[in-house]
Amino acid sequence: MTKMRIDKGEWIVVCDGRKALILENIGDEMFPNLHTREVHEQPNPSTSAQGTDAPGTLHTALGGARSSVEQTDWHDEAERAFLKSLAGRLDSAVASGETAALTMVASPRALGMIRADYSDAVRKALHGEVGKDLVKLPIYEIEKQLLASGAPR
Repeated sequence: MTKMRIDKGEWIVVCDGRKALILENIGDEMFPNLHTREVHEQPNPSTSAQGTDAPGTLHTALGGARSSVEQTDWHDEAERAFLKSLAGRLDSAVASGETAALTMVASPRALGMIRADYSDAVRKALHGEVGKDLVKLPIYEIEKQLLASGAPR
């Protein structure tokens, strides 16, 4: 396993479905120093707190049979919207030259959701993805975890 390389100016995006930290390496690749550029947060209560109605039912025209409609997972929908918005922010950052390199650090579930919304520019700027949920950790611990992980480049 090789040590993860984080270039000067590279953004490390640490996120889950509710919170995103955009960190920038203001050090160099030998001695990274991650600094918070932006914090994005979205309150996202549980589905039961967001929608309390029982799922509806559909009636067929013939025979009077009924089938229930699956309840909308508002929590899941809010996560998808948050990650789509984050992907849009990253696209504008790459397009405007704020950063030329990104590494995504997120739970495997969040990575799966946000990948669908990467623009071509973000895909080109993406140096790697790390499937770990580190968003609740302090920055020095995120730095330590990433450098110890030997994440792919």
